[in-house]
Amino acid sequence: MSRRLDHFAGPLLAAGLCITPGLAASGDTRFSELSATERAILRAEIREVLLSLPRDLLPDAPPPPVDLYADAVSDDLAQIAAHGATLFGPDAPGRSIAFLTRDGCEDCTQALSELRELAEATGWQVRVIDMAAHADIARALELDTVPSYVLPDMMLRGAMPAIVLEKYLSR
Repeated sequence: MSRRLDHFAGPLLAAGLCITPGLAASGDTRFSELSATERAILRAEIREVLLSLPRDLLPDAPPPPVDLYADAVSDDLAQIAAHGATLFGPDAPGRSIAFLTRDGCEDCTQALSELRELAEATGWQVRVIDMAAHADIARALELDTVPSYVLPDMMLRGAMPAIVLEKYLSR
């Protein structure tokens, strides 16, 4: 067993980690010979065990990751909700997308056409919002690029290829 695994062997064995049914049954511990699937399973199991251990067992472990953007995302979602009636309509269904545009936008005509075609195929409603007429909303959402797309749970800046929009609208 390598020196790196020696450090984790005690806590892993104490936690009753079973690498894979086949390896556990045969007693095989040649980690270098694991298949890609077995490595992924092992990695997930080790991560799960390490995250479940009390912090004092791993004093040199780095602190858990902090989501640096959590506050910004929360603020964005609050602004979307606050302006939801204008963005999505007064009876805003969950499957509504706002398309923000302004005069002189070269990419907006094609982007809107692709969005409408995709929305029709996926059951979404499109609401076109003029950024000049609703400058307060554009400022609140910090949108300065046209076109921009606002969904109930996210914003996208700039013209998006249909394949990218399809990914977001089909989730």
